[in-house]
Amino acid sequence: MKSTKYLASLNDRSVEELNLELVNTKKELFNLRFQNATNQLDNTARIHEVRKNIARIQTVITQRTKGEGGKKPLSRAARKKEKAVATS
Repeated sequence: MKSTKYLASLNDRSVEELNLELVNTKKELFNLRFQNATNQLDNTARIHEVRKNIARIQTVITQRTKGEGGKKPLSRAARKKEKAVATS
């Protein structure tokens, strides 16, 4: 699939390259939205595709910076219990 190949190519890049790709993709999205507003955009599905690619890039960056094996975020109830135990 196309998205699988794109994701594999993202995993091969460094965080700096991913940040650069993120900036370029956001610029592309801006241009697509501008073209859509002026009725110059032929393929409107491209906007959806670019938005998904931005999310993919941000996900890979987050995984790299936080580490894939990180702890899950605590639920609200678990945070309250932790806070109560810490203050006691």
